[in-house]
Amino acid sequence: MNLGFLLKKFVSFFVEPLGLVVTLLALGLYLLHVKRERFAKVILSSGLFLLLLFSYPPFANFLVRNLENQYPKFDYKEHVKYIHVLGNEHNTDPTQPISSQISSGGTKRVIEGVIIHKQMPNSKIIFTGYAGDTNTTNALMNAKLAHALGVAYKDMIINGKPVDTKEEALFAKTIIGDEPFVVVTSATHMPRAMMLFTSLGMHPIPAPTNYYKSEFRGYLREPSPFYFYVSSLAIHEYLGILWTKIRG
Repeated sequence: MNLGFLLKKFVSFFVEPLGLVVTLLALGLYLLHVKRERFAKVILSSGLFLLLLFSYPPFANFLVRNLENQYPKFDYKEHVKYIHVLGNEHNTDPTQPISSQISSGGTKRVIEGVIIHKQMPNSKIIFTGYAGDTNTTNALMNAKLAHALGVAYKDMIINGKPVDTKEEALFAKTIIGDEPFVVVTSATHMPRAMMLFTSLGMHPIPAPTNYYKSEFRGYLREPSPFYFYVSSLAIHEYLGILWTKIRG
């Protein structure tokens, strides 16, 4: 893992919802401590407002729907040779079954990839994703789940070196070239993934999964930790898209 990747993770924490709210609240408390009450009230009020805003269901749904509505679900009529399932998160707790060791989003990505693979004779699934803070790569963990679901290892290509979507795309290009292929990832992440793959001259067919959007249920909704999480996912992707555009 290179220094640039770690620096990106560090900086992103402070501009995404959790880091932003924590920073504002901490700064507000410090200003109270040094007797700057007026500024402290402004900063603390801003932190509390953002905490409630990001936790507010209609706002979180607005953020995530703008991402997830960009690509429709896969229609299962395409016939290609490769299906690239992008990495997600996992743990290696031996007391848990493989279905629980992989994150909810990662499990849905693998299941969608397996469904598509079984409808496309002679296709191969590409699994990518690094180990994170564990001793096993996400690519291998996902491959284990796919194998448990009936996919033979000979029909998989496993690479645990890529640490982000750009590196996953670069690896896939060495195998796929400019052939059409299916890319499977979370619906919130799909716009950024498509941007990165197409920037390399590739021809991905989107197969989004792991949706977070919901039907509108009115504005009288109470804040919820779950919707704070949804807002965080969406903001992470918007920042990723912005960073991708800045880098060209």
